[in-house]
Amino acid sequence: MPAAAPRPPDLPPCRSLFPPGALSAAHPARAGSRTWGRGWHVAPGAPAPLPGMERRRRAPAANPRYGRRRFWDALYQREGAETREWLGGLSRFLPQLEPELRPGDRILVLGCGNSALSHDLHELGYTDVTSIDFSPACIAAMRARCARCCPGLRWAVMDIRALAFPDASFDVVLEKGTLDVLVVEETDPWDVSPQAAASMRRVLAEVSRVLRPGGCFLSITFAQPHFRKPHYAQEAFGWSLRHTACGDGDAGAFHYFLYIMRKGQPLDPRDVALGRRLHQPLPPPVLPPPPAPPDDDEDYLLAIQL
Repeated sequence: MPAAAPRPPDLPPCRSLFPPGALSAAHPARAGSRTWGRGWHVAPGAPAPLPGMERRRRAPAANPRYGRRRFWDALYQREGAETREWLGGLSRFLPQLEPELRPGDRILVLGCGNSALSHDLHELGYTDVTSIDFSPACIAAMRARCARCCPGLRWAVMDIRALAFPDASFDVVLEKGTLDVLVVEETDPWDVSPQAAASMRRVLAEVSRVLRPGGCFLSITFAQPHFRKPHYAQEAFGWSLRHTACGDGDAGAFHYFLYIMRKGQPLDPRDVALGRRLHQPLPPPVLPPPPAPPDDDEDYLLAIQL
């Protein structure tokens, strides 16, 4: 395991992204728990095309630095555990997440970064939480920040493609925006490269392995179902698949998606077919027919020199 970076100086106390009183209102038994100010709302890349839109020309990929370890190490060394939220804080997704969670669940958070997600789960009573990230600087900062307020939280430097946990270790695996990094350099969401598809499959196979039977994988992302479901809908993972939209409720607002995969339940046949299409080459684009040649009369007239 790489050596952890030194603790950043003068770390502020652990805070929460919930507005003041939100945790207490939702869970009266947690009254008096500490709350934080609002964090950033960052969505890497532009929104994917809406369902039914025609296929467009390839667009520039999102910032490719998001896929590089040195970018994140430099960021966390600079910011420490200062809160940065991909896609928003836990309160935004809690109505959809809470039905899938139980207080005694063993929860693994993939790519925790300096999000308040693990802390806020702890504040809501989900105290058995392990958080991993591939940046030693990140893990050192988060471990230092939460040492006093949430000493039961566990932190580890780890690659999500090779989880160092035994089989069936967790009841819940949760990620928020982490898997999006695997496709950050893709320029066509309709035609993901074999390398990106293989990276996604490797991570998802590890998630399936560490989930216990009946356990749940929860994935929060801006990726729309027609782009993301084929990756999740693989029979080899041994789970069912459903999804729900998360957002602010405005009709014109951009929505995020929660994908829910339950280990040991079968995939819907339609999802099975969708997953199989991921590994099939796309049909060639339909080209317009060539213009019809002129008939004999037109050809004769064109040949006259006036």
